[in-house]
Amino acid sequence: MKRVLVLGAGLVAGPLVRYLLDVDRFAVTVASRTLEKAKRLVGGAKNGTALRLDVHDEEALEGLIADHDLSVSLLPYLYHPTVARLCVKHGKQMVTTSYAKDEMLSLDRAARDAGVLLLNEIGVDPGIDHMSAMRVIDRVKDAGGKLVSFTSNTGGLPAPEANDNPFGYKFSWAPRGVLLAGKNPARYLKDEKVVDVPAAELFAHHWTCKIEGFGELEVYPNRDSLPYIESYRIDSVREMFRGTLRYPGWCDTLKGIVDLGLLDEEERDLSGMTLAGMTAGLIGSDGTDLKGDLARALGLPIDSKVLSDLEWLGLLSAEPVPEGARSYLDVLASLMLPKMQYAPGERDMLVMQHEFVAEYPDRTERITATLIEYGIPNGDTAMSRLVGLPAAVAAKLILEGKIDLTGVHIPTIPEIYRPVLDELESMGIAFEEKTERI
Repeated sequence: MKRVLVLGAGLVAGPLVRYLLDVDRFAVTVASRTLEKAKRLVGGAKNGTALRLDVHDEEALEGLIADHDLSVSLLPYLYHPTVARLCVKHGKQMVTTSYAKDEMLSLDRAARDAGVLLLNEIGVDPGIDHMSAMRVIDRVKDAGGKLVSFTSNTGGLPAPEANDNPFGYKFSWAPRGVLLAGKNPARYLKDEKVVDVPAAELFAHHWTCKIEGFGELEVYPNRDSLPYIESYRIDSVREMFRGTLRYPGWCDTLKGIVDLGLLDEEERDLSGMTLAGMTAGLIGSDGTDLKGDLARALGLPIDSKVLSDLEWLGLLSAEPVPEGARSYLDVLASLMLPKMQYAPGERDMLVMQHEFVAEYPDRTERITATLIEYGIPNGDTAMSRLVGLPAAVAAKLILEGKIDLTGVHIPTIPEIYRPVLDELESMGIAFEEKTERI
């Protein structure tokens, strides 16, 4: 029996744990701060064990890592380097879905010397995005082609039938992380020129994106795309872009939210205030014509969708500011969460689409690869499956010796992406490709 330790029992852990428990030659331990969550994941599986673990107790953490052959860290990213260091110390393998940051990368030599693989970025984004892109990129190179443009757009969204609020978005967990991502600047390459997008202008920088077999969404830049030129070994590109997909209208409304200052995290005394009073204070209005003043402050017509969205959210109402809110961001998140949740039986949707332009000696081709995955009503979300299953598959392949590497890696090499993608496709998680000459 191989022993697998799963650290964390959050929203993406379910599909991963069940996949590993279905391998009868694996004994799976789920360790979580909340024992009940770990017990729910393990269920009645005879090869499963649930434990309570405080990850700040490094002695207990080390003991668990030393007692297992491989650890899957689904903890917050700050804890991954500690888990990795302990895995190296005890000669154990590690898998995580999070980005490989500098502290993790610094363990590469030690991991190689210890004969240990520390596999990072093996979820969906990052993860499936890397693997599916590299499969096409390597195929183009093997056929004598040169990649001159690469675009990759991804979004987690409500399925069309669940898209029933003005924002076109729903949260599976706390909104704060999604909202804070709107404070990041972005950078990409277009026509061989670097385009820098300041954080304040992020949501003003969007356009329509046609998704094969689905329809139109809107896309805006996702942080800094330029490092992927090196990661994907495509220094021939003249265009490089990674974007976030949303239903149309999201970006205009979020731009209004940014312009109002509602993403501000500074703590302030909001007690005793109404939502309308808070909004009036943000724009210097006396409140007698708050909607008109808001339209003028944002430079929008009074009947614009942005204003109606903000009104629907409650920002013009006489309701009190949510109890416990200490910043404008707290207020925004508290208003969004109850109004933008998935109802029982509703499905989410994960959309990922890559577009490659490849030049060959005798032709130029555009290759479009599209993945659309839906959640299961009253079951696993698409997001949890597409984050958890690649990590679970990789963990199994490592323990079976089918991925035999050492050091710190992300899944951009064939030794990793081929077997993982092959197994995901056997489970119905597959891209549809279209190739056309241009």
